[in-house]
Amino acid sequence: MPKERPLRRGSAFRLCLLSAALFLCLQLGMRRSWCPEEKPRGAAAAGLAPPRAPPRAPPRGPPQSRGTAAPPGRRRVTYVRSGRRRGAQPGCCPPQPPGGPRRKTVRWHIDLQPWASPTPSLNFEALRFLKYISTSQISCEHMNLSSLGGNSETTKKPWSVCLDERFGLIHRIRSKQCRLYSLGLGNDDNQFEISMANSGCEVHRFDPSIKSAHIQEGRHLWYHRLSVDWRDPNPAIAAHRLHSNTKKLGTILNEFGHQKIDVLKADVESAEWKILENLILEDVVEQIGQLVFEVHIHWPGFEVSGNDSTVVRYWYSLLRELELKDFRLFHTYKDLSKPQMFLKKAAFNASSCYTLSWVNTRWQQQEGIYDV
Repeated sequence: MPKERPLRRGSAFRLCLLSAALFLCLQLGMRRSWCPEEKPRGAAAAGLAPPRAPPRAPPRGPPQSRGTAAPPGRRRVTYVRSGRRRGAQPGCCPPQPPGGPRRKTVRWHIDLQPWASPTPSLNFEALRFLKYISTSQISCEHMNLSSLGGNSETTKKPWSVCLDERFGLIHRIRSKQCRLYSLGLGNDDNQFEISMANSGCEVHRFDPSIKSAHIQEGRHLWYHRLSVDWRDPNPAIAAHRLHSNTKKLGTILNEFGHQKIDVLKADVESAEWKILENLILEDVVEQIGQLVFEVHIHWPGFEVSGNDSTVVRYWYSLLRELELKDFRLFHTYKDLSKPQMFLKKAAFNASSCYTLSWVNTRWQQQEGIYDV
């Protein structure tokens, strides 16, 4: 009897193994009958590698011409691209063309002109600058808006635009397709904007002092509670949140969906130098047909640093950059009603304020040169 105990233990062990094998076979059979698409996975679980099919080249041509059905036992998955990924475009902004706009080389500063004399001198720099802004570079015979129908009133300041036939503005006005941007700071003199709107131009005036975000007067005149600056505010900086209504002109153009501006008028109280620099560095100035700027020279201007001769050299270099962009000065107005000051000094017989008008000579009267 003691010799039979090992035999019983061995038979019990074999019986357990046989029961486990039968149970495993039943489980595999049940899984195959319930989930036929998971047969390869079950074979892998059993330690059997499925036979590998020889690699095939991907089929060419559209799916309708392939003529091959999906192998049985595999799921056919169709991926549908959702429209939520791109996001809805704002109503004012048209979609970008395929490929996006052409990227241009980023410039961080303008090219300064050589000094007017062998050694830096305020006298030589001031005389060169004042002569430059007082000398017309191109003639313009028609600059009076009163010659257009419905514009009998005159403006307080000579905001002159060139209406010669060789340039496109007069043709755009006649076809009711012109666009004017006006930058100001609480100025009540809006007769120029009203005259352009009465001529059929689409006029947008940007003034941070108005109460509502957007106000429309008549069919062609809009007021926006925005201030055009030479930089966009950073919302991550607490101090910049106070200037959330301050944006660069290029940013506003993108948000409004405007590609071209026929006239840009600016009376921004000594911020014009940095704004003009931004327009040049970002090539926004190439999207503008005519510039009418009031410049102030009784002090350097916002964020313009350096001694007096360096400041005047910077001013002159900015205007020469405009000339390199094919802008030509056609009108200068010296405001004698303002203090006669030049960098806080009564010198050089200069006024503290000048109104300068340029025309972009690239904007000749040619068919198809203008976009929306």
